[in-house]
Amino acid sequence: MYNLEKLESEKCISLETFRKNNQPVRTPVWFVIKNDLIYVVTRDQTGKVKRLRNNLQVKIATCNFKGKIKGEWISGTAKILTEEETQEAVKWRDKKYGLMAKIAKFLSKGKGELWAFSIKVD
Repeated sequence: MYNLEKLESEKCISLETFRKNNQPVRTPVWFVIKNDLIYVVTRDQTGKVKRLRNNLQVKIATCNFKGKIKGEWISGTAKILTEEETQEAVKWRDKKYGLMAKIAKFLSKGKGELWAFSIKVD
């Protein structure tokens, strides 16, 4: 199994989700690692959410803020979190990213409710 500690110091990962036609879409996202899982918080009206609802298979790689890939691709499976688990993931994310998380939360309000998922790497 992949050692998630390697990702701990990173700020962004590229999340590859798949359209219905299996075409991959890469999106740089913030993340938190807890209990050997990667947690991602987003908004429920985003494209990645729509894609995850159709296919929970994902790939991740370390990247910079603009999405330029820095590391190897790793396969994983996403799991959509409950409302309670989402609130927990939001707290972890806010702690890791501080003021930037507050700004992002405010700027993304128009894209729906906060929504989170975990990723278990293969």
